[in-house]
Amino acid sequence: MSPEEAEAIGVRALGFIASDPQLLPRFLAITGIEAGEIRRAANEPGFLAGVLQFVLAHEPTLLAFSEAAGVEPPDVAAAHRQLPFGDDGWDIQP
Repeated sequence: MSPEEAEAIGVRALGFIASDPQLLPRFLAITGIEAGEIRRAANEPGFLAGVLQFVLAHEPTLLAFSEAAGVEPPDVAAAHRQLPFGDDGWDIQP
């Protein structure tokens, strides 16, 4: 999976969270981010990895996102590893 594909999955996951009235408050509470700060935070390295980590940490959320986005759960995990701070070696070139 390319970094661009991983980023696209992260962006879709953020949209999924933002559109869910139960997930969004939980995400904001866990991350400590204010709703008005999401756009700024989304530009920070590691933010999308954090979004995917949030999705991956709760199986019902992972399965709901996977179904809604048409992305297999293992692909969500693979995307997480491709994003900055999603894996210790994200910036090492093969």
